[in-house]
Amino acid sequence: MRTHTVDRLAAFVLGLEGLAVAALVGWQIWALAVGDTGSVQSAVALMVLTAVGAVAVLAFAVATWRGLSWGRSGGVVTQLLILAVALGAVTGAYASPTTGLALAIPGLIALVLLLFAV
Repeated sequence: MRTHTVDRLAAFVLGLEGLAVAALVGWQIWALAVGDTGSVQSAVALMVLTAVGAVAVLAFAVATWRGLSWGRSGGVVTQLLILAVALGAVTGAYASPTTGLALAIPGLIALVLLLFAV
């Protein structure tokens, strides 16, 4: 009999990531409200795209919790994107190793859990 412990852990980490992206939407709303944006149109477009991303990651978390393969697949793609952003954060003219690690550690944990959940 298959246990669902790894599925549940992967879903939990995905859920936390989804909530973090949703918090980013809140921060973007705040920045727009206090006038800390260069272009209102660009800020609104970015906010909408970020909200769509948050909903997607949370949907992947729910689907993974339920044992649906599309949730794990979406979660794996999400983790690969997170790891790409983390790599970008630690390289370049404005490198921030702390930010890169803050992104990479949960991304790696979730990726490993999602791969073992299969």
